[in-house]
Order: sequence, then C-alpha cells, then structure tokens
Amino acid sequence: MLAASESSSPMTTLRDRFNKMAQWTAAHAGRASTFCAALAAIVIWAVSGPLFGWSDTWQLIINTSTTIITFLMVFLIQNTQNRDTEALQLKIDELIWAHEGARNRLLRLEELTEEEMDHIKKTFLQLAKSSPLLTEEAKARPD
Repeated sequence: MLAASESSSPMTTLRDRFNKMAQWTAAHAGRASTFCAALAAIVIWAVSGPLFGWSDTWQLIINTSTTIITFLMVFLIQNTQNRDTEALQLKIDELIWAHEGARNRLLRLEELTEEEMDHIKKTFLQLAKSSPLLTEEAKARPD
C-alpha cells in the first residue's frame, strides 16, 4: 500500500493518467466504429489525391499519420497486455493458493529461469503421459 505522501506524487498521478488513457484507448481501438472511422479517413485521403495532384506532401500526410499512430499504439497495447497478463497471473495464483493439494511453489512460476521452467514442463509432460487416457483418446486408439 502506498503511503499518503506517495499516493499524490507526480509520478503516481502520471502513471494513473497513462493507465486510464491506455485502458480507454484499448477499449475503443477494437470497436467497429473505430475501424470505420479509420477506413473513412483513408478513403478521404485517397479521394483527396487528385486535389493535391498526388503530391509528395499528400503522401507524407498518410505516412506520417500512420507512423505516429502505430508508434503510440505499440506502447498502449503493451501496457494493456502487461496489465491483462498480471491480472490473469494473480487470478491463477489465487486458484493455486486456495486449492489445498496445489504446490504453492508454482505461485511465482513466471520468475523462474527458462531452464527451471523447462524442467517443470517436462515433469508435467511425464505426468500427462502416465495419466489414464481420456475417453475420446481411448476410442480413437486402435488396440
């Protein structure tokens, strides 16, 4: 929990504003209306080509606009992805912690090295191979 002096710091306020903006943008970027607006902008740009004589400036407008939008969207999408991943991880951690027979050491699995994760994956694959076949697998398996 943040102390009272930390909760109103400029960095916290900036982070909160960015998070709200990123969530709002992510929520609206995937809508059909946003796609239609982007498509309309491209159609307007294309139709205006003859008015500007297909000039370099006319081409530069769409190139610059799409480059800037793409550049900014990378950061907004990454922020949203990070938040979603963290939320999902916390939910999974809660399920592991709440289940009596679960191995709690798997709670922070994402912090392990790649070699440690490979070892755990091999362990789970061996467990899966030694478990009884599912009904669908048993039916499909020729005896």
